[in-house]
Amino acid sequence: MPARIGVLPLVGLDAVVLDTETTGLDQANARIVEIGAVRLVGGRLEEKSPFRVLVNPGEPIPASATRIHTIDDAAVAQAQNFAQAWPQASASIGDGIWIGHTLGFDLAVLKRECERAGLAWRRPRSLDTRLLAQIAEPNLGGYTLDALAAWLGVEMNGRHSAVGDAIATGRIFLALLPKLRAGGIRTLAEAEQACLALTQVLDDQHRAGWAEAVAAPRQNAEPSFARIDTYPYRHRVADVMNAPLKFVTADVPLGEALKHMAQERISSLLVIAAGAVTVSSPRETGIVTERDVLRAFAKHGADALALPVGQLASRPLAAVPAKAFIYRALARMSRLKLRHLGVVDDNGQICGIITSRDLLRLRAQEAVMLGDVLDQANDVAGLAVGWARLPQAVSGLLAEDVPGHSIAAVISRELGALTANAAIHAERRLKADGDGDPPCAYALCVLGSGGRGESLLAMDQDNAIVFAQGAPDGEADRWFAKLGAIVADILHEAGVPYCPGGVMARNPQWRGSLETWRERVAGWIGRSNPEDLLSVDIFFDLAGVHGDLAMANELWRGAFDAAKGNAVFAKLLVEAAGESGSGLNLFGGIRTEQGRIDLKMAGLFGIVTTARALAIRHHVVERSTPARLSGLIALGHGGEQDLEALAQAQGVFLDFILGQQLVDIERGLPPSNKVAVKRLTRAERERLRTALAAVRHLDALTRDLLF
Repeated sequence: MPARIGVLPLVGLDAVVLDTETTGLDQANARIVEIGAVRLVGGRLEEKSPFRVLVNPGEPIPASATRIHTIDDAAVAQAQNFAQAWPQASASIGDGIWIGHTLGFDLAVLKRECERAGLAWRRPRSLDTRLLAQIAEPNLGGYTLDALAAWLGVEMNGRHSAVGDAIATGRIFLALLPKLRAGGIRTLAEAEQACLALTQVLDDQHRAGWAEAVAAPRQNAEPSFARIDTYPYRHRVADVMNAPLKFVTADVPLGEALKHMAQERISSLLVIAAGAVTVSSPRETGIVTERDVLRAFAKHGADALALPVGQLASRPLAAVPAKAFIYRALARMSRLKLRHLGVVDDNGQICGIITSRDLLRLRAQEAVMLGDVLDQANDVAGLAVGWARLPQAVSGLLAEDVPGHSIAAVISRELGALTANAAIHAERRLKADGDGDPPCAYALCVLGSGGRGESLLAMDQDNAIVFAQGAPDGEADRWFAKLGAIVADILHEAGVPYCPGGVMARNPQWRGSLETWRERVAGWIGRSNPEDLLSVDIFFDLAGVHGDLAMANELWRGAFDAAKGNAVFAKLLVEAAGESGSGLNLFGGIRTEQGRIDLKMAGLFGIVTTARALAIRHHVVERSTPARLSGLIALGHGGEQDLEALAQAQGVFLDFILGQQLVDIERGLPPSNKVAVKRLTRAERERLRTALAAVRHLDALTRDLLF
């Protein structure tokens, strides 16, 4: 499932860095004498395998040009002319993304050479490091290759040779990425839009006869996401798993286990330790399948029946969470080439089994590999490339009329996966640096929309760490501070920016031991000033994504228990969150600013805040907003019709925000929660007005149900 080109992250870009040497600097008359290129694969420059070809220009090379690139007539005497050399060079370079320095000159010369030779010319999608450098630092004294190398600390070798300059350009491109990222430029489309804003520079290049170094991408030029079977995105593993569990202890002979499988008509048995009485975690559990039995007979014959089943079992048991969407199980089976997966509950304990037979009616096509690609990533660039698939998947799901609630849950699931993988990479980095393994059990958690399962495509980091034991600023805390810092950096580089409010585990207030967190919760509940509770509300959305998930769940449930029935605390959380603005004017029209309405502030924010506060007040121990609203309705305290309207309104807001975010992302604009009303149909506008009307009286509803 290749990602749409525009959303490709620069840090994981596959491209060709190209440079040419010519007979002069006038593009109208210059002839090519050398072409050099080096590939950029997954954000890594393949310097050891460059492409180089000399070209006979068919005319004398001026001495002034030779003094620069050292190529004279004798050097190209036996070389092919452009018409002969270009087809092979073009095939080697490919028609993907090109990167160059002052690339407009090279493109103009190549185009003119193709015209002279009667060869077809196809303009590639491209980026220019000269333009990118001006975006990153507008006040730099100069933007030559040498100036940029000196500024960025890039080593230069083989200057004024096509390959040498291509390698230097590639190094400069990679060195520019952190600076571009700091300015909010992460994807190819965002880089293109930023370059196109340098109108004065582009005008100067155009007047010089250069080609466009960066061209505006054609709207709707990229193929839409293929129609997909949306069942795996709508349903969760818990819906199709097998329970209760069938298991045997490791000391049971294979013959007895086989008899048990035949009687139960099952294709596998879980294997637990001898003497154990129940199944626990995947790490402590094995599995024996029909294939294992066949392999045992092939190797041992009839003697296999007497072998203890534990000797044949596969360990540990590969597993997926019960709350995961089915596409996750499909992808995991496909990657690991398995037919059986364990299913774990919120505490990481096995609660079921899912088999390939259970999923037979689902089409395990490439689209379901959305999340598993994150699990396979070997580095940050790989994580970024995997994360870039998300908008394409969202586009396909919207096209299939999958509700916004479900799509937001998929996005949240992948945010959790990305965060978990960032922690795995961070652990490896700490160990490689000599800091060792985690000093105690811990859980990395996501907060806010990620924890609620309501993330959209415009997001930043909200994460926290809880660890088993250790004092603030103690040895364990210092280790987890390093972990949190690396996780934050990895997520930022992969495409999830730092949290502007500092809600990240690298900051002391968002990490701590289980005891420290319990003390914090008790302190929050005892506060009487809303200003002291800023950002506290999202703690009640906490969900563990890596490590000891049972510890995270215990902390989260304990906070709800501690706040049970405390109307004053719930009220203070509402006040700390602040008021949301109305999306309708006095006449019932949609209130816009520059043609857009911020549906987070005008709609989502109030619904989420109200549902959370009321859930805390009435002890509805749920994470998602729809589940909280449903739980409140079930209690029968009143306002049922209004609460149902809020749930429907949230779905409307999610649908429209996601649709707008996809449009903006493909145009190279940063995704936001602001929706252009003009792009909505008349029916959609009416649907939006109804949803906005549902949140007009949130304050009164909240007061009524709090007290």
